[in-house]
Amino acid sequence: MSAKPSVASELDFIQESEPKLTIDDLCFATSNYLEAKQVDAIRRAYHFADQAHEGQTRRSGERYITHPLAVAHVLAMMHMDYECIMAGLLHDVIEDTTLTRDGLALEFGDEVAELVEGVTKLAKATFETTKHAQAENLRKMLLAMSRDIRVIIVKLADRLHNMRTLGHLRPEKRRRIAHETLEIYAPIAQRLGMNLMRCELEDLGFHVLYPIRYRVLQDAVRKARGNRKEIVSQITASILNRMEQEGLSADIQGREKNLYSLYKKMVAKQLSFSEVMDVYAFRIIVDDVDACYRMLGVVHNLYKPVQGKFKDYIAIPKANGYQSLHTVLFGPYGVPIEVQIRSRDMDHMAEAGVAAHWLYKTGESVGNNLAHRKARQWLQGILEMQKGSGDSMEFLENLRIDLFPDEIYVSTPKGEILTLPRGATAVDFAYAVHTDVGNNCVAARVGRHLAPLSTQLETGESVEIITSPNSHPNPAWLNFVVTAKARTSIRHYLRHLQTEEAILLGRRLLNKHLTAFSTNLDEIPVERFNELVNEFELKQFNDLLEDIGLGNHSALLIAQKLVHDSTPDKEPQALMIAGTEGMVVSFARCCHPIPGDPIHGYVSTGRGIIIHQRSCKNTSHLRVQNEKWLDVAWSPDVSRDFPVDIMVHVKNQRGVLATVAAVVSEADSNIDNVVVDERDGGYSDLRLTIEVHSRQHLARVIRRLRLLDMVERISRIN
Repeated sequence: MSAKPSVASELDFIQESEPKLTIDDLCFATSNYLEAKQVDAIRRAYHFADQAHEGQTRRSGERYITHPLAVAHVLAMMHMDYECIMAGLLHDVIEDTTLTRDGLALEFGDEVAELVEGVTKLAKATFETTKHAQAENLRKMLLAMSRDIRVIIVKLADRLHNMRTLGHLRPEKRRRIAHETLEIYAPIAQRLGMNLMRCELEDLGFHVLYPIRYRVLQDAVRKARGNRKEIVSQITASILNRMEQEGLSADIQGREKNLYSLYKKMVAKQLSFSEVMDVYAFRIIVDDVDACYRMLGVVHNLYKPVQGKFKDYIAIPKANGYQSLHTVLFGPYGVPIEVQIRSRDMDHMAEAGVAAHWLYKTGESVGNNLAHRKARQWLQGILEMQKGSGDSMEFLENLRIDLFPDEIYVSTPKGEILTLPRGATAVDFAYAVHTDVGNNCVAARVGRHLAPLSTQLETGESVEIITSPNSHPNPAWLNFVVTAKARTSIRHYLRHLQTEEAILLGRRLLNKHLTAFSTNLDEIPVERFNELVNEFELKQFNDLLEDIGLGNHSALLIAQKLVHDSTPDKEPQALMIAGTEGMVVSFARCCHPIPGDPIHGYVSTGRGIIIHQRSCKNTSHLRVQNEKWLDVAWSPDVSRDFPVDIMVHVKNQRGVLATVAAVVSEADSNIDNVVVDERDGGYSDLRLTIEVHSRQHLARVIRRLRLLDMVERISRIN
């Protein structure tokens, strides 16, 4: 697999379907469905773009206008409206020429200018990495697309032509563009129901990234197709014969997966090529919905259906508006047959997606067809996601999660059906209902039975969410939620919560150091706060307090700046730790400090304060950084439990673990985790993580355990 194809071989493949187009070809293609004056407007846009790009060439040496002309032709083949095709012709003039958006609006109207501005690659900003730049551009493109769905259709046509003509670029750039196409653009096309566009983008990207695998798979499919002719003809004849008996008419097509879909299936399910090609797939296209269900009865009477392999996407469409009946049958000689049954309208919608059923005459999109409604819902979700995302990379991560759904269908108690990705939990369901329901959920009823919030849902289940106004999102939910909306909403809440907690801790830390100067924040003049805010280039003093709480600034340094003094009158008091400070104060997992242990605090940049035992060996190498350490002490009113590890050396005998667990429970403690290490000589070591509220409580648990005959010795693990 290490051999690389020549540039020429890739160029042959990529350009074999790339004819030389002229403006007359485009006008002829659009004259079939557009009015004459609209075709004239397209011709005028072409000449304008040709003049604007005068002197510019592509990497291949061709005049640059060949690219926008090809993009416009792709849009014409999809029967897009004339303004969209004009935008395709003009989509690079703002970026590559001196023309402005206002100038374009004067020449062709606001709608065309808006589309071109949405598609135009945005000016490069300064980002940490190339990935940040790509993520930010994608984020802005999707926000532009939320205003007009045609923005993404033009962008996809632009990407399709770029993929068809990749051969003239450097190999590393080809692979980067192909990877981005497979990861982002092809899934967007699928999410919008544009199947033909998706298939071509995937196969082009697959060929560039894995040229040898592509050719091997292509040759294997070509050979297998010849061997399958007889059995395909036999199955087709059987279906046609039964259709005639039932008085039905339909088109029957042998259906083949595109090469990239075959490759993904082989990799994901670890199947050989012969195992994938054992399946015979057919698409039956009928006149209307009623005929779909009648045809389903015909094929089920002809061949036995496979249990659990029937899906009704007509009654419950996919998230992108796709509708069809899917069934798997036991065919002749035991071969499996996959059958899709759909109406002609559904077939058109499945191939073109949101580009289907455009009102060409008026230039207005149909807002009420299924693909458009589903696309609008998805775009609304994109807007919500971007509001909650902290940065462009988090937005891109959430978008990737959202673009690859393998769907399940669950219902609310009122019978409303929600579509969720496979693996979705009760928390994902709660956020799908409403953000407030997700933020306040405490439990769920799945099929009338109480279930944990981490329960993975299955198709057909009815789910009821139980909420409490005092409940809030738990950081642990991020370990099991799968939907982008749930993940974004939880992170947004936690960020907001962390900000509040960091401000409170920053105020406490600053006051602690100000006491050494015999003052406090209430006695500092407002002018000093404003001076510091300006010095650190912040918007308000709370931003500075937040930075102190998160460990980004030294509280002692800020205190000295506030009082214009570097010689404190006395030692600052220890910061009292109650365990209820939230996310900005955490307790080290290496030494598990508990109330009663001598402790000190390490200020970690961006994370706040981490509490360690003073005897913790892991902090010895950090103690040279004196400014990073805080004098802390336990508050007298600590009211929470803390985890602590103990090692119990016991004799091996029946029921030993149950006996130890019972004693721990009787001592008002709880076991979080158990690790059993069997030793020679009939003994075992039980490593228990238990919850206690103080050293005295831990001593009480250990005393109870020592009374057991089976226990040889106990030690606390630090």
